[in-house]
Amino acid sequence: MKIYFRLLSFAKPIEKFAIPYVIATLLAISFNTFLFTLLGPLMQAIFLEKCETITKTQANGSWNPMEQFDSYINNIIADDKIFALKIICVVIVITVFLANFFRYFSQRYMEDLRVHTLLNLRKRVFDNVMNLHVGYFNNERKGDIISKVASDVQVVQFSVTNTLQVVFKEPVQLLFFIGVLINISLKLTVFSLLVIPISGFVISKIVKRLKQQSTQSHQSFAKMIGFLDEALGGIKIIKAFNATFRIKEKFDEENKFYSKLNRKMARRQQLASPVSQTLGVLVVVFILLYGGIQILDGTGDLEPHKFIVYLATFSQLMQPIKALTDSFSGIHSGIAAGERVLDLIDTKPELVNKPGAENLTTFEKELTFEHVDFYYGDKQVLKDININVKKGSTVALVGPSGGGKSTLMDLIPRFHDPKSGAVKIDGYDYKDLTVESIRAQIGTVNQESILFNDTIFNNIAFGKPEASEEEVIKAAKIANAHEFILNTEQGYQSFVGDRGNKLSGGQKQRICIARAVLANPPIMLLDEATSALDTESEKLVQDALNNLMQNRTSIVIAHRLSTIQHADVIVVIDKGEVVETGSHSELMSRNGLYKRLIDMQAFND
Repeated sequence: MKIYFRLLSFAKPIEKFAIPYVIATLLAISFNTFLFTLLGPLMQAIFLEKCETITKTQANGSWNPMEQFDSYINNIIADDKIFALKIICVVIVITVFLANFFRYFSQRYMEDLRVHTLLNLRKRVFDNVMNLHVGYFNNERKGDIISKVASDVQVVQFSVTNTLQVVFKEPVQLLFFIGVLINISLKLTVFSLLVIPISGFVISKIVKRLKQQSTQSHQSFAKMIGFLDEALGGIKIIKAFNATFRIKEKFDEENKFYSKLNRKMARRQQLASPVSQTLGVLVVVFILLYGGIQILDGTGDLEPHKFIVYLATFSQLMQPIKALTDSFSGIHSGIAAGERVLDLIDTKPELVNKPGAENLTTFEKELTFEHVDFYYGDKQVLKDININVKKGSTVALVGPSGGGKSTLMDLIPRFHDPKSGAVKIDGYDYKDLTVESIRAQIGTVNQESILFNDTIFNNIAFGKPEASEEEVIKAAKIANAHEFILNTEQGYQSFVGDRGNKLSGGQKQRICIARAVLANPPIMLLDEATSALDTESEKLVQDALNNLMQNRTSIVIAHRLSTIQHADVIVVIDKGEVVETGSHSELMSRNGLYKRLIDMQAFND
């Protein structure tokens, strides 16, 4: 129940919806119950030849509205049965209208609550996902996260709000019906209500395994979403290696497992309702037999018209019981989904601003690494890194693949914190500054050109959404992108497609550079920005990068060493350590690892 109440907290302010819902529901239940009590007077007016007039009960503390109404109708029936029938019919119509009128508003308020809960829950989940550190996404399946944000949240929303609706409405309706039954015959009601605990015990046994199966079902669905995401992202590779059949089989296998689980769950859930209904019908048959014999023999104290009301009301008693049992079986699925959603909400980002962290407003002097060590799990990736990047300089990071260059680059925008040592900017330790203010000073152009399925204009203006058209065009010209953009179908308003798949690699990269130019940060990070391009595109992109780096502090990871020979400082990193530092000419004269790398590239070219 702890999980349920925590999930319910996302409905706050719940009183905004709950109070009008409770009022509307109580009125709907009152008129719905009154409707069944009208069957007695209706039977009297139509079928009974004689009618004994009942004296009205005075308001002496034991006033009974049902007896008052019966007394009024019986007095009219004694004088004019046809007029009494007309009155009863009018009251039935009014009662049905009012019952349904208030039922509509109660459902409307509950739907508002449901939508409000979903809005809050999904916002909280997505906000927390966006706040998580970059490393989290390296260890989690994207499909699992998508499943939690999309599917599981939906399950939680329906389960929690539906249960809330049932927990209030159905017990109250049940109490109203029981009140009518007790008013007619206490002895018969006490016996007949034994069906409720028996039904509850049987159903609890039936749905015992639902939570475990529901958890497995949500996990299986997440796997399928993951397969789908990977298949769509790697469709060219799948087809190129003739792996279509194998991927389809993999998806189909998980799909069958998911379907089998859902089938088992549905069978258990569906079994609960027939069991409760069957038990209810058995009790109704017994009541019919017991009460009918008494009336026919004339031995009982039940009047025929009241016995009819009793039977009709008891038959309706099973509807709230059925709704409660269905809700009880369905809540397991909601709790299982809720646990997965709350697990995501409870995941704390590793990088948070410490209390009293300062905002970095400008970059004035230098960026330094002081004795920095970094680990991925138990594996040490960076060892005692000491680098000094002066404002306005260009620093190139080079070395064999897997040496730790990209990891070192990720420390600069504080995607990770070092295990030991410190990263400082203008003398401030990163940990004393807000993450947002650090990243505001930094722009990034990655090896992978990451674009969003939006217009070229919006992709360029991503870092500065308030930018004017002139500013965007100016940035595109600096990035050598303006000309090809004008040649697209709708110019700057052309959509780039999913991940920019409507553009070539060089075009995507130049838009990424234009995005960085427009943001105009003082520090620029370039992570092998030309490594995936052909020669012609590489030249255009390299020219754009040269424009980008003018009058700006730049830290570059280069695939082609010929492109960084002009760098002020070249840092050679091998196996997580800085092995050489200096200018191109200084490093060439040392005849070390840098010279060997240059010679190898020259030989390969």
